[in-house]
Amino acid sequence: MLPRFRHILIPVDFTEKNRAALEIAFEMAAHNRARVTLLHVIETLDAIGDDEDVQTLYDRLAVRANSELDSLIQRFSDSGQDAEYKVRYGKRVHEIVSYAAERDVDLVVMSSHPIDRQHPVQSIATVSYQVSLLCECPVLLVK
Repeated sequence: MLPRFRHILIPVDFTEKNRAALEIAFEMAAHNRARVTLLHVIETLDAIGDDEDVQTLYDRLAVRANSELDSLIQRFSDSGQDAEYKVRYGKRVHEIVSYAAERDVDLVVMSSHPIDRQHPVQSIATVSYQVSLLCECPVLLVK
């Protein structure tokens, strides 16, 4: 039987809630012998010109992101899985959805949160919910 998923995308923001999504993605990647990409999006500011301070901030965020991604990807690499990471700049939802479409991603695995049944409309505004609606491939939301 051919593996169902060949390329798994895991958007990460370096919070503790990403751990569960990383664990599930690791198991799915191993089972499917899938390629894995960890993606971190550095959110850009609107209406800011070529301000040197802003560029310095982006540069520092990129250094931190690369360091964190190096650490997170180690488990995948140590187990012999084909794994890489990418840092992109822009709006998170757009960059995640675009990356998935551009790189033939078969599955997106990302952390989410339980919906507040008292205020369900607030859950619609989350990055994970928007990605789940806009992505062309399946999206697994890990709560």
